[in-house]
Amino acid sequence: MTRKINPLYLIFSLFCLLSLMSACGNPAHEANSKKEHSTLPNIIYILADDLGYGDLGCYGQQNFQTPNIDRLAAEGIRFTQHYAGSTVCAPSRSCLLTGLHTGHTPVRDNHEIQPEGQWPIPAETYMLPEMLKEMGYTTGVFGKWGLGYPGSEGDPNNQGVDQFFGYNCQRLAHHYYPYYLWNNQEKYMLPGNEGQQKGTYAPNTIHEKALSFIENNKDKPFFLFYASPIPHAELFALESYMEKYRGKYPPEKAYDGVDEGEKYRTGPYGTQSESHAAFVAMIDLLDQQVGEVVAKVKALGLAENTLIIFTSDNGPHLEGGADPDYFDSNGPLKGYKRDLYEGGIRVPLIASWPGKIKAGSSSDHISAFWDFMPTLADLTGQTIKGDIDGISYLPSLLGEHTQKEHDYLYWEFHSQGGRVALRQGDWKLVRYNVGKGEPRPFELYDLSKDIGETHDLAAEFPEKVAAMASLLSNARTDSEVFQFGGVGYNAER
Repeated sequence: MTRKINPLYLIFSLFCLLSLMSACGNPAHEANSKKEHSTLPNIIYILADDLGYGDLGCYGQQNFQTPNIDRLAAEGIRFTQHYAGSTVCAPSRSCLLTGLHTGHTPVRDNHEIQPEGQWPIPAETYMLPEMLKEMGYTTGVFGKWGLGYPGSEGDPNNQGVDQFFGYNCQRLAHHYYPYYLWNNQEKYMLPGNEGQQKGTYAPNTIHEKALSFIENNKDKPFFLFYASPIPHAELFALESYMEKYRGKYPPEKAYDGVDEGEKYRTGPYGTQSESHAAFVAMIDLLDQQVGEVVAKVKALGLAENTLIIFTSDNGPHLEGGADPDYFDSNGPLKGYKRDLYEGGIRVPLIASWPGKIKAGSSSDHISAFWDFMPTLADLTGQTIKGDIDGISYLPSLLGEHTQKEHDYLYWEFHSQGGRVALRQGDWKLVRYNVGKGEPRPFELYDLSKDIGETHDLAAEFPEKVAAMASLLSNARTDSEVFQFGGVGYNAER
């Protein structure tokens, strides 16, 4: 007997079959996706603010201790010839996130846009967070931005950053008890900082949010750019940290700044009668926070799949009561922040990745901020769009013998009369006042024998000066926004 099948039953059966196929298909797709993600390492890049080459124990500091950062170096690699993108904040970050040196990167100086923020990175700029997002990373920036005022094309959320929390404006980041920070596009008011009160220490809030970002993204690849505002002036630390160092660094250096009113949170640095103790207290807090980031990664079982890098955005500063000579903050180097001598641009670089980077290793490979983007492209198998100045230092990180070297490194600094520098091998060419009518003569140093740049060899090696000056004059392109006259490149002047 032939049984008649109800058409509604056929439709229902087909629906169930399709649902079953879909249910079976999605887990497989998710498994494949997770498998792809599992091959991508998490990346944490911690950038201190104005920390000198000599401000860490593992780089020779004797006046105070940095045990957590030193431990990170002991568990990984320490670079001895790494350079910041610039000698001040905004262009240094621009170099880091674009892979371009200051003769090519879009932001080349600390131009400010009132009332809050700096000149924005153009929308069409291909930036590191965008590159990583294309690979499936969740991207977060916590701390100081300085590359575009809120809502501009340079706003971090318009440049590939999924989550931003901190100071958009680097000028406001001079103050540690601000009225608010930015949480993406919204102001995040800080409790207890109303009026003239100082209740919430902003670096602690930023730190808590950064740790939460790691926790919330532990199951997928993430990039955390932790741009700490410490130890930039103003030199203020929590009382619990000040108590540890008060009276231990005589004679104290007092700084007469601003104590109250609107200017305190928007303009000059605050008064600090114990600048030495405050500086060490801030370094102590920075060290503790680095230790807590590492501990969080280990507690979540992410250590073997996480690359952690620590460095600084330029050399030690002289503002707000800072006293780098007292602490030997630039170690054996000449110059400070805003200089293009080694003390203004050579910075610590520490990297740790258990099982991948040899513990306790070091490298004298010559590298710079604009190498970070191609390093991550090399690491993740990504192709960078457009031309860059950087070279991957991944082989040096992994102890491989395939490291390419730069033909030269170039810097320009637009303030204080204009300054340029070029390093080629062990030779360093420096010239100041290039934006004025009477530039200073070229200076030439052999860094292999004179790391402190004490003996100018320009008169002894005029042919070397001429050759490097020719490289220097062709190392840049003009910028419509950041004008920089080509005065002073002629080696004969």
